[in-house]
Amino acid sequence: MEKLNNIVVIYGGSSSEREISLKSGRGIFDAINQLGFEAELIDYNDLDDFGVLKKYDLVFIALHGFEGEGGDFQKNLDNLGIRYTGSGPDACKSSWDKHICKSILRENNINTPSWKLHKSINKYLDMPITNLDFNNVFLKPCRDGSSVDIFKIDDNKSFIDAVNQSINPNRSFITEELISGKEFTVTIIGNECFPAIEIVTENEFYDYEAKYISDDTGLIEANLTTDEQEQINKISMDAFNAINCSGWARVDILQDDSGIFYVLEINTVPGMTSHSCVPKSGKFSGLEYNEVVKKIVNEST
Repeated sequence: MEKLNNIVVIYGGSSSEREISLKSGRGIFDAINQLGFEAELIDYNDLDDFGVLKKYDLVFIALHGFEGEGGDFQKNLDNLGIRYTGSGPDACKSSWDKHICKSILRENNINTPSWKLHKSINKYLDMPITNLDFNNVFLKPCRDGSSVDIFKIDDNKSFIDAVNQSINPNRSFITEELISGKEFTVTIIGNECFPAIEIVTENEFYDYEAKYISDDTGLIEANLTTDEQEQINKISMDAFNAINCSGWARVDILQDDSGIFYVLEINTVPGMTSHSCVPKSGKFSGLEYNEVVKKIVNEST
């Protein structure tokens, strides 16, 4: 590994995931300090000139939302010859947009729930909804994370209620087929799949409250057969490679009642809070939080 002396953690920003990013960044910053590196913590909102980042040996991106996961930040860093953690601009752009991501998965024969693209959902307030294509669907913004603006839709009324409750109904959304079964997530660092986590929640689905607030959400080591472990690792790595990810990522997966796995999405800047799946998965591999951070750093040099 090339010698590293100083690492800057970029976090915060202005997206709907700002508070989560602040928690992720502080945790990573503390870990980097404890690992013996010189470290600095910079809020993306305070970053006026990307050129100031050239004095650091590595940029650790803990910036959730479009600013950190949409690809533009990575492209700017590439143009300046600055090293950073995680995937490059094209992979980030492809994974950040759910419609694009799912299209790439489908083109590569990787299972993903069926979906339909809606350029805007605000228009549905003024027209009748007669067919949502599926008996039950999820409504999801194409470009957002942390389960922001995700709604389970059972009928026309719940659809209209969701449109009214949405933070921004004028952006693109997808309606996605509801797959009944178990929900898993797989952390990938380098070429290694960490133990799959099964997500157990008393909420209707793994929403924002279940992810970051509730102490009742269970993140348990998945109890899978040897064959299922091989299948979930393969579909995770296939998705990681199809999007051309690098460094690290988290792949969210559903398993239907017949045992078939489906990729929901790929997160190129996963959460690193105390409630997050990546450090929890590391724990199942016998790694402490700091050791997980060190592995991510190692994969970025």
